[in-house]
Amino acid sequence: MAWITPCETDMSHVLIVDDEPSICWGFRELLADEGYAVSVASSAEEALELTESAVPDAVVLDVRLPGRDGLSTIQDLRRRIGAAPIIVITAFGNLETAVRAMEEGAYDYLTKPFDLEQISEVLRRALKRSSTTVANMVDDRSVVPDTFIGTSPAMQSVFKQIALVAPSDVPVLITGESGTGKELVAQAIHRHSRRKDGPFLPTCLAALSPGLIESELFGHVKGAFTGADQARQGLLELADGGTVFLDEIGDVPLPVQVKLLRSIEQHEVTPVGDARARRTNFRVLAATNRPLDDLVARGEFREDLFYRLGVFHIHVPPLRERAEDIPLLARAFLRTAAAEGEAPSLSDNALRELASRRWPGNVRELRNAVERAALLARGGEIEIDHLATVMPISARVNRSVGEELQLATANWATESIATEPQRDANDPDNGDLLERFLRVVEPPLLKAALLHCGGNRAAAAKMLGIHRATLRQKLNDCGLNGD
Repeated sequence: MAWITPCETDMSHVLIVDDEPSICWGFRELLADEGYAVSVASSAEEALELTESAVPDAVVLDVRLPGRDGLSTIQDLRRRIGAAPIIVITAFGNLETAVRAMEEGAYDYLTKPFDLEQISEVLRRALKRSSTTVANMVDDRSVVPDTFIGTSPAMQSVFKQIALVAPSDVPVLITGESGTGKELVAQAIHRHSRRKDGPFLPTCLAALSPGLIESELFGHVKGAFTGADQARQGLLELADGGTVFLDEIGDVPLPVQVKLLRSIEQHEVTPVGDARARRTNFRVLAATNRPLDDLVARGEFREDLFYRLGVFHIHVPPLRERAEDIPLLARAFLRTAAAEGEAPSLSDNALRELASRRWPGNVRELRNAVERAALLARGGEIEIDHLATVMPISARVNRSVGEELQLATANWATESIATEPQRDANDPDNGDLLERFLRVVEPPLLKAALLHCGGNRAAAAKMLGIHRATLRQKLNDCGLNGD
């Protein structure tokens, strides 16, 4: 049964469709306080029934519902509510869901958990838009499974941005460190665009000499330069009707940047050695791991091209900023590597080790690590030892001693806290987590100070910033007085 707040003529009416009572209650309290009239439905069928008698001004729709799912309900809702914005929410977000939500005409897409103030702000923006504006509907609902995975807020944001920009033809600038998956973002944009049946042509400009970049992009006529024994079409012409992906765009020489900007704006190319321009209809996606704004400031990259390429910007986060995705990625890579066989499992210790590393090579480095570890494990469970032999240097090359200590402390605290509920209430050590931690870390610190001071306790106490009597007591407590 729906909970309904009576709708007054001067109040915007919001329909919440979610089968979780706590979510519905939170929405109802927040939105009612902000002056909205609120209706609640616990299923898609109930929501459709409610909209027959009262058309809401906006709908907040969960994806997973009992019976019919939320995404498959959007079109039926649209026929009943017209242009009213639909905001999709889900606790199980991925790129496919984000793309389909946008294709079906959702105004926005949010992943749980989210701040209720966030949904409130989205609603305010949605209700301000023109009542005649409806997101573009795409007839082809087929979605190719993506290689992108991740449940972290950072990756959910990337999925949402891909879904928003894919149906358009605007240039996209994709930034991020090496190994984060910038080309995968480009592939996903192309795959979910209206150009998906056209070619997707990637090129890494950093792999080309400056003299060859112009020919690679624009082509050349026979005899245009030494070695040009025959005419050749460039990528921008070959990408007609499709997408060209320019990786390491910062490596394009300044003279070629002028020509590239003109091609993007005029939809034409002029091959090297030719005076005639040729029409072509391509979409350009560019990527870089270098800060283009710095290159612009140094005069190494044209400002007008920078702004043209950056009409829409997607930043792919480094793996260290989405550590919660590491177990998911690692298991996926193991399944892929195992092909038809059974994928090896990762021990809890191995998973903690993977999560603790900084991964300067990002997702690419993680994939290499787990695939090699699987070979070393010979079909058994992957342990830390298998990972330690994979990359003992690169995994820790950028980590300071302080960071190592923080990670070790975090792991110790996590394991200790996890065991607290199982501890006997009569255990004398119960509830003394800090004391137990100090018993672990203080002895090596005291030993190091004494060693540095040649056993001089007064000097060691001064170094530690404590009174000599306090040092003597701590040494007694740690059993170090005889050392």
